[in-house]
Amino acid sequence: MAVKKKIPMRKCVGCGEMKMKKELMRILRTENGEFVVDAEGKKNGRGAYICRSAECFRKAVRNKGLERSFKQEIPQDVYDRLEKEMDGIEQKG
Repeated sequence: MAVKKKIPMRKCVGCGEMKMKKELMRILRTENGEFVVDAEGKKNGRGAYICRSAECFRKAVRNKGLERSFKQEIPQDVYDRLEKEMDGIEQKG
């Protein structure tokens, strides 16, 4: 009998769809409370996953998906910076 390898699945905080972890981007809150885009998904900290599209990011902002995931209010300047970082990564990929 062949053993099937389990594929890690995560839920996008924008659209709410379950997708493979590799298809999503991780937004991370570091230990000192800073929010960054973790493209590799390897850094330490509390993370939330989002599709690699600007549309899903806008949905997450509109429905407060990131705020629910991190259980805190997120300032607008953080959203602006995250959007710029995601645009740069989206264009590379």
